[in-house]
Amino acid sequence: MKSLGIIPARFDSTRFPGKPLIVIEGKSMIRRVYEQARKCLDLSRVVVATDHEGILNHVREFGGEAVMTASSHKTGTERCAEALELVQEGEVDIEVVVNIQGDEPFINPEQISEVIRSFSYSNTAIATLARRIQDPESLKDPNVVKLVFDHRHRVLYFSRSEIPYVREGSLPVGNREIPWFEHVGIYGFRKTVLQELIRLPVSSLERAESLEQLRWLQNGFEIYVCETNYDSISIDTPADLLKLSNRRG
Repeated sequence: MKSLGIIPARFDSTRFPGKPLIVIEGKSMIRRVYEQARKCLDLSRVVVATDHEGILNHVREFGGEAVMTASSHKTGTERCAEALELVQEGEVDIEVVVNIQGDEPFINPEQISEVIRSFSYSNTAIATLARRIQDPESLKDPNVVKLVFDHRHRVLYFSRSEIPYVREGSLPVGNREIPWFEHVGIYGFRKTVLQELIRLPVSSLERAESLEQLRWLQNGFEIYVCETNYDSISIDTPADLLKLSNRRG
């Protein structure tokens, strides 16, 4: 199964402009993400999809592959779809596209493999990852996206709120009967499914929670979730750089 990894890298981030080019321990963030992705043996190819000439040139300078995409894209999914169109002329046998977040400089390559292995099931259309929540504060943090899924690992819902909400009394985080999970923002798509998703209009649930993946659920697409034990560090704001330094120091 041939898999293409795409790393969307937008320059004008609302909370952290120029984020892909910040230097972390001697290397730019986008270079760190790219090099980690290249370590994944299940990926046939890795491409950075950007809307900024500086990022494009930087990636090419360190030997990576990058394509220029439109600045009008509202989501990373749209950017991935355009990048797929730009590169697939010579890659007609691509089956799975993996959207790798460009703000996780130390992503574990095995996390990417976990997503790709989900497509060994023929009915998997979209796949993502979840990790058990150990920090009680995360349940109240709207920046930590929570999710619930059924016994067949199909996502039921994503939310910025605490789900499931325990009405009577409280249970400790990590409870085996009612576990809480946070979403790890990496997605895998069947190529044909990705092309369908970008034609969907914004949905009411997506608008309410500001979570694009709810558009897919609301339109009947199943999302398979694999539980991962690997930790990851996302850089969303300048303050996250300090947290990164503390966690790695």
